[in-house]
Amino acid sequence: MASGLGAIILILILVKQDVAKTPPEIGRLQADLVTLQAQDSALKQATTDFNNMAVDEMSGMSKVQARISTLQANTSQISNSISQQQAALSSIKNTLKNAPAKAADDIVKNDAGGEENYVMGLKVEGRNIVFLIDSSASMTDEKLIDIIRRKNTSNTEKQNAPKWQRTKRIVHWLLARSPKSSQVTVIAYHKTATVLGGIKGFSSRDSKSINKVFHALDQLVPTGSTHLQHGLQKAKSLNPTDIYLLTDGLPTAGPARYASLNPFGACSSLLGKSSNISGNCRVKLFRQTIAENASNKTTKINVILLPIEGDPQAAPEYWRWTAITGGLLISPATNWP
Repeated sequence: MASGLGAIILILILVKQDVAKTPPEIGRLQADLVTLQAQDSALKQATTDFNNMAVDEMSGMSKVQARISTLQANTSQISNSISQQQAALSSIKNTLKNAPAKAADDIVKNDAGGEENYVMGLKVEGRNIVFLIDSSASMTDEKLIDIIRRKNTSNTEKQNAPKWQRTKRIVHWLLARSPKSSQVTVIAYHKTATVLGGIKGFSSRDSKSINKVFHALDQLVPTGSTHLQHGLQKAKSLNPTDIYLLTDGLPTAGPARYASLNPFGACSSLLGKSSNISGNCRVKLFRQTIAENASNKTTKINVILLPIEGDPQAAPEYWRWTAITGGLLISPATNWP
């Protein structure tokens, strides 16, 4: 009995001790549970934030991929366009390479080159063109002393003079650029006036007439005085629409009857009392010549003025004349044409 009762008492004591320890354990467990719940909530929030971030990143990635697709499509279109243009260019090159050579359209051969050797503003045009060429002695050189010296040389040396050779090149240049539909006449003047080749109003594509004109030009010897009136009178008889005057200065000779006109009272050269003519008298002579022979106001005058020593009034006088008619005064560079 005693042993059984003691055992029962011992068990009760142990149970009592365990019951006394229970409340603190529950508190710790509850605290741990709260902590775990807080951590779980934090993890869930972090998971939500991450998922939202992932969604944003995926949206941004989709936009980038769409942009890349657009750029790739544009690049493909550009590449196709370049390929088409290269194919077209290759076809054009092959066409040009295999095309038969075109026969030259220019009757006048001009070794000076093509249209790059132009004079600014000067364009040969007109329905009825007269090229009026000064062939006086001064058309051999620029300096007076060289002109005087060359007067006493042979005709061959006069023809080979540098300024005259340039004059002939300019005539070639003008004829080479005359319109196909134009009628052309070339007149040379000094103390007389001559229609070169004896042909009036020929086509600039008439090779036979062109050759006759050039042959006559080659035979011409620059000599004598500058009698502009003779040249203008012959040109006026052709009723030209355009005149291209190639000269180097104002006239030095005029009709003998001018001597009786009041403006020329002091011009002894026109009275036969002097072999020289002053600058002032040349101006008067030029103005009188123009007044008498340029009555056709529909004719456009263009002047190519070559250089010469001692005639400073030529440029303003010729400029005034060309401006009135709607033409041009050109004083070309020494290397033209």
